[in-house]
Amino acid sequence: MASGSLYAVSDLHVVYAENRQVVEGLRPVRGDDWLIVAGDVGEFFADIEWALTLLRDRFARVIWAPGNHELWTPPDDPVRLRGVARYEALVGLCRRLGVLTPEDDYAVWDGAGGPVTIAPLFTLYDYSFRAPGVHTKEESLRRAHAAGVVCTDEMLLHADPYAGADDWCRARVGLTERRLAACDPDRPTVLVNHYPLVRRPTDVLYYPEFAQWCGTELTADWHLRFRAAAVVYGHLHIPRTTWHDGVRFEEVSLGYPREWRRRGVPRPMRAIFPALARV
Repeated sequence: MASGSLYAVSDLHVVYAENRQVVEGLRPVRGDDWLIVAGDVGEFFADIEWALTLLRDRFARVIWAPGNHELWTPPDDPVRLRGVARYEALVGLCRRLGVLTPEDDYAVWDGAGGPVTIAPLFTLYDYSFRAPGVHTKEESLRRAHAAGVVCTDEMLLHADPYAGADDWCRARVGLTERRLAACDPDRPTVLVNHYPLVRRPTDVLYYPEFAQWCGTELTADWHLRFRAAAVVYGHLHIPRTTWHDGVRFEEVSLGYPREWRRRGVPRPMRAIFPALARV
């Protein structure tokens, strides 16, 4: 049985020099600590490789789920892959590094709080977290454009060969659902997704129109159906612990420097098991 802890972090955004310094300071407390990285390490392949290599060299195991920023194709990234091809290349990078991905066998944490199956997920979003008062994706997007609240994904995240992110989302949800259903029914899970599995965490967003880029209603009961002992996510840049249907949800993002400076010195690693204060 492992004597270390299971930690989690997300939204490292290492394109910022200040955030790179924070990542350089991330270290395990014990030699057998594990680290979950719930997406948005960076936008550029070289940055993602740098950060995951550093963390892989320090932690006993690193588990990664992709965010939207990893899936961008920035105009100045030498890696020009888009959509599924880009995601598959990221999976290949992680496998070369020994970092677990949503395409690998789920690991079992048998330390404090375990044994639990750690399931990194990749589900994207389908615009079903619509803007208040509208009933279709098209209406919701029009509302967002009118408010000037449009996610950069609309310019840089491509879904090739799918028609759009919502089609890719539905395909990923179906695949992931089948994998989770095949897990040991007697073992709890830690569900790791870049996006919250339920909509309620988005209720605190300053711009409610942004919620449509934050998940899908298709996962709304997964924390119950798949026996979650904890759900780990990021994306919102609002680090906190909330409870939904008796299940602990941990938003573990570092966020942009202008955000974490308001909170003081960043201490982004969250202990998932045992559940402790951030370190």
